[in-house]
Amino acid sequence: GTVAAADGGKGSMAATVVRATVRAVSKRRLQPSRAALTLTPSAVNKIRQLLKEKPDHVGLKIGVRTRGCNGLSYSLEYTKAKGESDEVVVQDGVTVFIEKKAQLSLLGTEMDYVEDKLSNEFVFNNPNIKGTCGCGESFNI
Repeated sequence: GTVAAADGGKGSMAATVVRATVRAVSKRRLQPSRAALTLTPSAVNKIRQLLKEKPDHVGLKIGVRTRGCNGLSYSLEYTKAKGESDEVVVQDGVTVFIEKKAQLSLLGTEMDYVEDKLSNEFVFNNPNIKGTCGCGESFNI
C-alpha cells in the first residue's frame, strides 16, 4: 500500500479509468468501431471503384502476412463474406473487413490511396509501427 500513498493514490485512479475504458469498448464491440481504421476520401473512391467491378464481393479484407524487414505486411483481398472474427469498418458506403490478426496493428491507422506517375497504391499511415525500415507499407492492386 505504500506505493499508492507515495503518489497520492493516483495509481489506483488510473487503474479505474483503464477498467472503465475496457468495459465501454467491450460493451459496444458489436458495432463497427470507427477508430479501427479510417479511410481517406481517395481510398473510399478507389475501393468503391474496385468493388463495382466485382459485384459478387461485399468488400475488401485486410489481413496480415509475416514477411520483410519489419516482419509484418498487410494483404488486401476481395471478400464475399464477413469472417467470424473480422472487424467491419463501413465508411461512406464502402466496407472493409479486418482480419483478427490485423486488428491490433491497424488500430488508429489511416488508409489512403495515392496515385502518382510511378504507381497507384493503397498506403497505410500507421501510428503504431515504429520500425518500417524507411519503406512504409504500401500495396498495389
